[in-house]
Amino acid sequence: MRDNSYQAVMARRPEIMKAAVGMDYSRFESGGIAFDYEGMMAAPGLSLQEIEAIQRDYAIGNTPLVELKNITALAGSCAAPGMGARIFVKDEASNPSGSFKARRAAVSVEMARRMGYKGVVTATSGNYGAAVASCAAKAGLRCIVVQECFDSQGVGQPEIVEKARKCEAFGAEVLQLTVGPELFYVFLRLLEDTGYFNASLYTPYAILGIETLGAEIARQFRAREGRDPDLVIATNAGGGNLTGTARGLLKENCDTPVAAASVSLHGLHMASDGQFNRKSFTTGHTGFGMPFSTWPDRSDVPRSAGRPLRYLHSYHTVSQGEVFFMTEALSRLEGMERGPAGNTSLAAAFSLAHQMPSEQCIVVQETEYTGAGKHHNAQLAFARSRGIDIRFGNPRDEAPGQSIVLPQSPELIEAQPADLGQMRRSLIRNARQHFPGPVRPEDIAFLMDETRADQAFVRAACEEEP
Repeated sequence: MRDNSYQAVMARRPEIMKAAVGMDYSRFESGGIAFDYEGMMAAPGLSLQEIEAIQRDYAIGNTPLVELKNITALAGSCAAPGMGARIFVKDEASNPSGSFKARRAAVSVEMARRMGYKGVVTATSGNYGAAVASCAAKAGLRCIVVQECFDSQGVGQPEIVEKARKCEAFGAEVLQLTVGPELFYVFLRLLEDTGYFNASLYTPYAILGIETLGAEIARQFRAREGRDPDLVIATNAGGGNLTGTARGLLKENCDTPVAAASVSLHGLHMASDGQFNRKSFTTGHTGFGMPFSTWPDRSDVPRSAGRPLRYLHSYHTVSQGEVFFMTEALSRLEGMERGPAGNTSLAAAFSLAHQMPSEQCIVVQETEYTGAGKHHNAQLAFARSRGIDIRFGNPRDEAPGQSIVLPQSPELIEAQPADLGQMRRSLIRNARQHFPGPVRPEDIAFLMDETRADQAFVRAACEEEP
């Protein structure tokens, strides 16, 4: 009989994870801050071409690259003469489960199948659960999805409820929990009790799966325009989306700058029961984007493969109202009804296009499906039912958890730059807290890679109080 108390299960986390991922993370460790990131990413032994072949078998990938000519025209009308970059979008809603996360899921599920696991488990409230369920159905594996879905009053966030419906449609068993710390405990218990594979968002398998998205952007844009895009912008939550896309671009020798975009939910706590249903976004927001950028290893594996500060060139936040506005604009102007979370990067791209010459091009890295509780009108109706003030005005007046301010006019959409220097210092402080021993030369070199910063910056940050 195992001791299944909370403390005992948490103490067994390393051995549970090792058994459930099929990878010994300890062999990449140095004993300090540094670890062999590229060695970990190479450990699965899969080339980009092999990953593309896996995804083809699951009918995933090769999604269309669409120029948003009417959105571009609207952006140009808000810009100074000669400004207003062209905006393109990679339509990932074309994948079987309706999002780019199908790319992650296909590689994870296929590796689970090859290693002989009978099923997969994933802890997610988002599109990834549907993606894993879809791929598991095709691979003939069982699938369990664990969600934080309800507050303590039993009120479910409509977007999460919709995603549970989609998971169940693919044959998955869905466990719905109230918000709180029990999610990870339940997840570990399931992995241990079932012996299933941990289809985590943060393994090398998952991030390698997104590299094909970056590679496709480079190839398709070159075939269409004869050059590389001037900017690629990705919605950022846990960091894997941006990381995999940037790595895929680099594998195609495309050094286009990559920007991150998140919905600003400043002031809201993601694990707060009282605030759980006072936000209208369950992913792609700063509640995930900022903490996971500044300490990626808070994830459900010992070392996360999603490490966005290694790759991003800028970080921008947008308001809930701005994203809902652009979601409506995409439907009305381009005939593309897509989910709000994927349009976070579109809202940022619309703003950034004003600042770029009209001959330059921005690629919005993904879209997602919409429907039922995911639809922006459902989200707004739910917010109104929770007492959120919804009005038109200046999005800068929006107070997350209290109001959603839709732009009175498109000129008011203005992405806000995040302080990358502060984020880099925060990552280094977090590293020092988790590994409080002496900072070695290999740790300095690792942190330089981890933050895209020079040695002087890293050494100065290491000397600050952790």
